[in-house]
Amino acid sequence: MNQENRNMVLFLAIAALILVGWPIVSQSLFPQPKRPPIARVLPGPAPTGPVTSNATAPAVDAVKATRDRAVVLAETPRVAVITPSLKGSINLKGARLDDLVLLRHAETIKKNSPPVRLLSPSGTTHSYFAGFGWSGDGVAAPDKNSVWTADATTLTPGRPVTLSWANPQGLRFQIKIAVDNDYLFTVEQIAGNGGTTPVTLRPYGLISRTGVPTDIDTWVNHVGPIGVFGPGANYDIGYPNLRGEEPGFFDAIGGTTAKAGANYFDAKGGWLGFGDLYWLTALIPDQGAQVHSGFRASGDVFQADYASTPVKIAPGKTASTSSRFFAGAKEVRLIDKYQDGGNIANFDKAIDWGWFRIVEKPIFYYLDFLFRLVSNFGVAIILLTVTIRGLLFPIAQRQFASMAKMKAIQPKMKLLQERYKDDKPRQQQEIMALYKTEGVNPLGGCGPTLLQIPIMYALYKVLLLSTEMRHQPFVLWIRDLAAPDPLTPINLFGLLPFTPPVFIAIGIIPIMLGISMYFQFKLNPAPMDEAQKQVFAIMPWMLMFVMAPFAVGLQLYWITSNVLTILQQRMLYARHPEMLVPATKK
Repeated sequence: MNQENRNMVLFLAIAALILVGWPIVSQSLFPQPKRPPIARVLPGPAPTGPVTSNATAPAVDAVKATRDRAVVLAETPRVAVITPSLKGSINLKGARLDDLVLLRHAETIKKNSPPVRLLSPSGTTHSYFAGFGWSGDGVAAPDKNSVWTADATTLTPGRPVTLSWANPQGLRFQIKIAVDNDYLFTVEQIAGNGGTTPVTLRPYGLISRTGVPTDIDTWVNHVGPIGVFGPGANYDIGYPNLRGEEPGFFDAIGGTTAKAGANYFDAKGGWLGFGDLYWLTALIPDQGAQVHSGFRASGDVFQADYASTPVKIAPGKTASTSSRFFAGAKEVRLIDKYQDGGNIANFDKAIDWGWFRIVEKPIFYYLDFLFRLVSNFGVAIILLTVTIRGLLFPIAQRQFASMAKMKAIQPKMKLLQERYKDDKPRQQQEIMALYKTEGVNPLGGCGPTLLQIPIMYALYKVLLLSTEMRHQPFVLWIRDLAAPDPLTPINLFGLLPFTPPVFIAIGIIPIMLGISMYFQFKLNPAPMDEAQKQVFAIMPWMLMFVMAPFAVGLQLYWITSNVLTILQQRMLYARHPEMLVPATKK
């Protein structure tokens, strides 16, 4: 097998090893930092009387019957929410943010597609909402049935809305809600004691969602409960854990490690919520406050909540606390802006970059820069590929020079192997001496191959996680670079009325990928072993099937890389014509 083919096999082997074995290795070599002490709080029935000051948020509210969303929305008084990025309403019954759509993101690629709906009120299919309130010791605090009054009919950026509610004992509660131009709400909770005795209150916030999202939780990208409860983000808790199910096989090799049941933590600041592939809801308490926060479930209803330290309020006094609520898309620049400018610790961990974030984030920012420059994500991917191949070209030149030297000394190596075939230690010693004499590095041809592995994996993660690439068109029938190629000759490009199975639904772009790999392999000198010839003859078409289900954006990168490699090889073979001489057995 010649050096070029060895490098390709080495690349594929190491790439497979990283994809399959990295979670296991990372758990051993890079263990997660110790979590703060966990306080187990198992879900129970909703409280029927006053809640003690030791309680957290209300128990999970499971509503079994579901009705039409429009009917449910019309049943309660509401405050409209209108921003450049969001549209929806606040439910004055229970003071809940439970109606929100994302104006910058459509459900599908159709022109008349509605915007993505993120929040939906209780009593509807897949209800999803956030709420804020107080628990108290012997205090009648507002609950999900309390109807608040608002000082305005519409919440817009720069015009906050204040909700008010009072109990018969003279306690006045207010929730002042503000919103920016993107996805961040600021919530100030104020409690005033108009009574004659001190009261102890504990402010809380919660997010409740019904059902498991369609996005799949994998070791490549965490989907589900997520939070920061200390030094780093916690990706260990999954929906099966909160349901009380034991961790499965993938949990054992590097996914969820949390125990079944509720998972609560005591920490300072942090944040928590639910993350999908592209969307996120997150409660962000006061970053300087000590909070008790975590997750629990009741059946198919999941809840993230936090409770701050109890506050004692004397008669005639008030107390307030401020928190924030994120509800929107995981847009990288925006998430980073909130982390840095908003002082939200580890908020960028809402996007599961993984251990290769040091490579992935620069690639994303450069790709995003190119996209803003040319206004076409597919063209940006091509330009990114050209850039990467250009940076690797000097290394490729040294690789070919090293391969040429290796080929030039092959007769001498075979002579040594024949001479010392019965003395392997002496054979290796003489071969190493030959390398030193001829100035040959036997690993010199592996540089570009090894460098492409983290780059390829990083680009795969970038294209997988980037909300920015979702529904981005390229040319002709490629209208979503984040999805597989929809056009396949198996059903005559849609003319036949059936949808072929995924494993044979090979699109045009994967076929082009296989062809480009075929010509790349064809350009290499033919190996002398017949078995090797057969392996390299079938490998491009095997990889075509393997890559078919992946995003078109990743396939576009690989095709462009293959084309550039073919051009590069032609130029370098012209400089080193000895590389084209067929290998001989003798």
